[in-house]
Amino acid sequence: MFNLIHAVVEASWLLLLDSSVYILFGILVAGLLKVFLNPETVAKHLGSGRFSSVIKAALIGVPLPLCSCGVLPAAVSLKKQGANKGATTAFLISTPESGVDSIAISYALLDPIMTVIRPVAAFITAVAAGFIENIIDWPKALAPVFPDISYPVEEQSGTDETSTPDIPATHRGKWTKILAGMRYALVDVWGDIAIWFFAGLLIAGMIMALIPNEFMTRWLDGGFSSMLVMLVIGIPLYICATASTPVAAALILKGVSPGAALVFLLVGPATNITSLAVLVGILGKKSTLRYLFILSSCAILFGLAVDQLYRMAGISPQAVIGEAAELIPYGAKLGGAIMLLLLSIQPFSNWLRKRIGRQQPQLSFQSGFPDISSYMDKRNKQ
Repeated sequence: MFNLIHAVVEASWLLLLDSSVYILFGILVAGLLKVFLNPETVAKHLGSGRFSSVIKAALIGVPLPLCSCGVLPAAVSLKKQGANKGATTAFLISTPESGVDSIAISYALLDPIMTVIRPVAAFITAVAAGFIENIIDWPKALAPVFPDISYPVEEQSGTDETSTPDIPATHRGKWTKILAGMRYALVDVWGDIAIWFFAGLLIAGMIMALIPNEFMTRWLDGGFSSMLVMLVIGIPLYICATASTPVAAALILKGVSPGAALVFLLVGPATNITSLAVLVGILGKKSTLRYLFILSSCAILFGLAVDQLYRMAGISPQAVIGEAAELIPYGAKLGGAIMLLLLSIQPFSNWLRKRIGRQQPQLSFQSGFPDISSYMDKRNKQ
């Protein structure tokens, strides 16, 4: 038993080392993207257009670091303020499936092919779902859209431009945003995904240490049946895009085809039992069924295409996986891992307090998004 536990911990630690620097880079970029993204510009581009609004919503969603539950309040904000169903659907798919943080860790733990295909698949799936939604259900008139994706820089940074007289006026706003973005990245972004990321590392370590290669290659070595198995596993599971990456890496190392792993990476973050229940309230039953059908179909098609791509290129996914991590010196990887562990103390303490009953568990969303409960209560009363 001790040897098994040691093997799981060792495999999880090695994955943490390989991904630490890339995760830090990804969440810092996510924080800066959050504070420098102009909400008025976003609102202007999402305010009209049967198809252009869908494309723009998908593009905006790809880099944002929101999980399948965290994206729901943002989608509610879009829907309440006049966004059409197609744009809302596209945002709901592209946002949790990708993100600058998950792209960075994909490069660290997977390979360049998967790193590129993952956000591309998310974008195309989102656009396809949004187009079909607007073709089937297009309202005659749309209200202007003003998506609430701004970030309260002054509030989060604990300062404002008037409190820094020694900094020239032309630079105060920029540096305030940079500092607020870094704080948002290290506290909010990482706080939202830390628990799930370490859960993913633990699951990946268990796969690496406990599951025989023969089992994976027998059942999940490619083909349509492998994609279906991954759909059954991924659709009800709650796992964010970043946390799903080490699990996918462990599966590929054990012999699972990269296409089957991609299916897991696409459907796992975009769906779970809780979010599907809420989606019925946001989009309606028929739109939610279309959402699931298009998401599943595109995931399978991309999975089959990826397997064919690797075969045609003569690439062994097990041989090339994780090569990007070798570019980082061991000292930098160790420092990054230690920093992530230190940053995780507060999220873990909050999680433990909830579990032991010191406060009631609540669904937590990222700062700046409206509470979904009020929207759902209003809808139920109508």
